[in-house]
Amino acid sequence: MAAPLAEIDLAGFIDHALLNPTATPEDVSRCCGEADRYKFATVCVYPFHVKQAVEILLNKAPKVCTVIGFPAGATTSAVKIYEAQEAVENGADELDVVINLGLLKVGKTNELHRELAEICELGQPVKAILEMALLTDDEKKMAADACMDAGVAYLKTSTGWFGGATVEDVKLLKQFTKDRVGIKASGGIRTLEQAIDLIVAGATRLGTSRGVDLMRQRDTLE
Repeated sequence: MAAPLAEIDLAGFIDHALLNPTATPEDVSRCCGEADRYKFATVCVYPFHVKQAVEILLNKAPKVCTVIGFPAGATTSAVKIYEAQEAVENGADELDVVINLGLLKVGKTNELHRELAEICELGQPVKAILEMALLTDDEKKMAADACMDAGVAYLKTSTGWFGGATVEDVKLLKQFTKDRVGIKASGGIRTLEQAIDLIVAGATRLGTSRGVDLMRQRDTLE
């Protein structure tokens, strides 16, 4: 791990997540302060907290990311699209959208594509959450192709609610994407070793609530 660690701007990979449903405005303020201090790529908060995060991070380096259809992805397309529109109007810079796994499971990838394409048309980078722990390899490939065709900027491994990121899945997405889009590994990333292994495997973003812990672990090695 030592060799690649020196070359990696770890903070720039991190989407600093605060997706605890009991999060308070004070928690959001703390999370944004941490993101600014360490210069994380984004903070990732629920749509309810987007306005506050945007106000705190105005003219600061971290962007504001929010989740759409989280965590199940099973709301209707109209609801997801409205949720995404409202988030963008409130200042969200990036949208992490949970795909409809029910559509995928029955092969309705055209409907899946249409939903994501409409959200992508809002103009902000979209990360499609595939929830890979619940999919076969064939379904992972179908999902990846539909999402990329719809115009997403990233494929994201998981919400963290049904299983976390694995090196194997990141490598699989790397194979599918051929560097056409980014790869976000998310869920269960608690150690610096995990984070570096995922980056080396091909992850270009890391979704984690342990961003500060990861930076502190890094600091102990320097």
